[in-house]
Amino acid sequence: MKFLSDNAARVHPRVWEAMRAADTPDSPYDGDALSNLLDERFSALFGRDCAALWVATGTAANCLALSAMVEPHGAVICHREAHIEMDEGGAPGFYLHGAKLLLAGGEGAKITPEAVARIVDSIRDGVHQVQPHAISITQASEYGCVYRPEELAGLANFARGRRLGLHMDGARFANAAAFLGGDPALAAGLGGNAAGAAGGVDALSFGMVKNGGMSAEAIVFFDPAMADKVRFRRKRAGHLQSKGRYLAAQILAMLEGDLWLDNARAANAAAGEIAAAAGDRLLHPVEANEIFLTTTAVERLALRELGFEFYDWGEEAARLVTAWDSREDQVSALAKAIAAL
Repeated sequence: MKFLSDNAARVHPRVWEAMRAADTPDSPYDGDALSNLLDERFSALFGRDCAALWVATGTAANCLALSAMVEPHGAVICHREAHIEMDEGGAPGFYLHGAKLLLAGGEGAKITPEAVARIVDSIRDGVHQVQPHAISITQASEYGCVYRPEELAGLANFARGRRLGLHMDGARFANAAAFLGGDPALAAGLGGNAAGAAGGVDALSFGMVKNGGMSAEAIVFFDPAMADKVRFRRKRAGHLQSKGRYLAAQILAMLEGDLWLDNARAANAAAGEIAAAAGDRLLHPVEANEIFLTTTAVERLALRELGFEFYDWGEEAARLVTAWDSREDQVSALAKAIAAL
């Protein structure tokens, strides 16, 4: 009974079907009919013009998006628990040719304009110090907490005022959007699903793999000119796959009929059931599909002896992650086991 990560989940059957349907001759790289639909589909989803590129991993999505905003002599401000800092093996420095990460704190692994300002204001303007070029935030955060629209607006206004790019790591963007009522524009800080909405992020790494995809993630640019720059960098980074139609097929299948949102709602609901049983053990509000709870080593061993798999989170906590395909009987069994600790 795996609650290790949503990366452990199955590929959704509709994604397999879409890949099989794409198994026909078409133009190579990103010149195929399916890849050419991505801009249109994402523009419809967000209610404004945007450009979308496929890549194979979330790390590539994050770093290529940031490469459009950050020069090698610059820096990205992010939370100290951000995936780009903790879990990407130095990839930002590699893709950004030496650019630096500047780390901020914040409850629930979220950052605020005030936290960013403390970093920005401490940097002298001049060639002797690394200058900040962008802010990167994670939606939902690494602790499963969701930025509200007003929080995103505050960060976007700050970024605009300081001429900083704003990137969103949306590995679990679908879970955040589901929590906020299903409007992806709100979850990206775009002011709602209405044409001409202002503000919001400049680029979004739209996660698919954790939510039922297999090997495709999307980078969505709300400034389409950024995409033109990243097309070259995607090729140089080795991410322009020759049969790109299979990546596009996965993404389009997830968007069709809001499968991406249905999957996220299922994962969130499973997490909510477990959270309700955890009570005051919860370390953070459960707003997406991650649960962090205080446990002793003995309690974690007891759960593992019952067949549950999860990660330790330090010496006194555990992290459990639900997915689109979490089985109801296993979720209920885990909830009962936690309540009985």
